[in-house]
Amino acid sequence: MTANIRDTQKRTEAIPESFGINTLWRRAPLDLLILLFALVGVFAFFSFKSPSFYSIANVSTIAQQTAIVGTAALGMTLIIIAGGIDLSVGSVIALTTVAIAWLLQKGYSPSAAALGGVGVAALCGFFNGLLTTTLKVVPFIVTLGTLLVYRGAAKGFAGNQKIDVDPERLFWLESLLASLAKEQKWMIVPPGVWMMILLAVLVIALLHLTKFGLHVFAVGSNEATARLCGVRVPLVQLAVYTLAGVFAGIAGMLQFSRLTVGDPTVAQGQELDVIAAVVIGGGSLSGGRGSIVGTLIGAFFMRTVRSGCSYLGLDNWVQEVVTGLIIVAAVALDRLRQRRS
Repeated sequence: MTANIRDTQKRTEAIPESFGINTLWRRAPLDLLILLFALVGVFAFFSFKSPSFYSIANVSTIAQQTAIVGTAALGMTLIIIAGGIDLSVGSVIALTTVAIAWLLQKGYSPSAAALGGVGVAALCGFFNGLLTTTLKVVPFIVTLGTLLVYRGAAKGFAGNQKIDVDPERLFWLESLLASLAKEQKWMIVPPGVWMMILLAVLVIALLHLTKFGLHVFAVGSNEATARLCGVRVPLVQLAVYTLAGVFAGIAGMLQFSRLTVGDPTVAQGQELDVIAAVVIGGGSLSGGRGSIVGTLIGAFFMRTVRSGCSYLGLDNWVQEVVTGLIIVAAVALDRLRQRRS
């Protein structure tokens, strides 16, 4: 028994080399290059069919739409690397918009309302993690249940209707994903997109430059091994789900910025886009693998396909079929990766 534990410790001590920055750049390029080529191919196809598709204005619009999915996908990447899943992210986004609108109606400042909305989302994430770690139920079932709980809470809190807010009370919240004015063109894209990029850099640093990131990879790679090596697995899982809740809350804040109302029905099915972005970007549903850069490219890829279908005038059902096929292809690619590894 002692020999097994020592062997396990040696393998865990090797994890920094396996999951460090150097290996990140050794292993990631092939997947990322394939994804980038696919993205360029999609852009070329839609641009050939509709020349106006390849314009700065349209690319900026796609980037704005990507910011919401991409920000939520940052948290989902952490969860998937740790070997979990979260189906409630769309409901959390909706609940966040409702919370922000309600707080603004009650006279709170935009900053306080935004912090309150993100705080509600963080509590949702904490609750997901608490149920997963204490009940020992698979995250799929737990978050399938909380998906309905949070969506129902959003509808009940809003009285089954949208919560309108006085435009004069929005201030900076309204400008996060709004089109840039002439004097703001130097920013290229709205502040919300830069916020997503900054958060992505922070998550990359968290995953690859901290002990916590090492533990996240260790738990996702082999939970039993991580536990034997002294990793406090429940705390890591709880922290990961709470962080994911924070990112879902920030995505909800960005969603509110686009809508400027609290809408309990918004983001239905968006959890599929978020999960697909992570898997397309190189994440493994079996845990232990994920790429923040790949996730953002995957999110941009999904929004590009949706935008292209709209530019071609395709019916909504066609867009849903195409999106579904992409998700199936992403999962199939993940399984293929697992067989080869």
